[in-house]
Amino acid sequence: MTPNTPATPASDSIKAAHAWLHTARFLTEAPQLHHLPALDVPEIAFVGRSNAGKSTCINTLTQQKRLAFASKTPGRTQSINLFALGRQGQTDAVLADLPGYGYAAVPQEAKRRWQQVMANYLVSRPNLRAVVLLCDPRLGLTELDAALLEIIRPRVEQGLDFLVLLTKADKLSRSEAAKALSIARLQTAGGQATLFSALKKQGVDEVALTLWNWAHPTDPPTEPTAEPLPT
Repeated sequence: MTPNTPATPASDSIKAAHAWLHTARFLTEAPQLHHLPALDVPEIAFVGRSNAGKSTCINTLTQQKRLAFASKTPGRTQSINLFALGRQGQTDAVLADLPGYGYAAVPQEAKRRWQQVMANYLVSRPNLRAVVLLCDPRLGLTELDAALLEIIRPRVEQGLDFLVLLTKADKLSRSEAAKALSIARLQTAGGQATLFSALKKQGVDEVALTLWNWAHPTDPPTEPTAEPLPT
């Protein structure tokens, strides 16, 4: 946009969504569900395999380098981390960063415990508004990802929103990206899926607007448009 070009409603909405996400700040850490505070604002959970780029995605969306801690050893995060969102210190929504799953070096007992905590959270968290499932498109949706989708299916049927985010899209060719996006949409029975690259900032505007709309269903700045298949 040139200096003399007026902003469009869509660009204003995207800017507003980014400004809102930039207000993200650490709220609390909960190793077990009973440590989570009772909240009445919409909560959006980020889930995915340990190497799917979850922390990088959250940091990119909030324009903060170390809001979500990216461990050098995948699978070491054992707690649910909550981040509050809202202007002027008010909280109107919360992002929940759930422990990564599926990392081979983590003991089986720890894996089972984390998976049970996540399953209970996804089934029972009262203010859960939406789920973002991050997936490395080079691997596709794994059995664990499919199991997670099955866990949330009853809540999705009751109105829970979810988005499959295909991270690290910059590592794919155009044809590979198109194929991965098509497969993801089929595997989620037509659910929402989009390509995302923290490096290239691909999908960042769309996801930011989606998060805003989920958290403010009665006052959305605009409706996000679905990303077309790459040509």
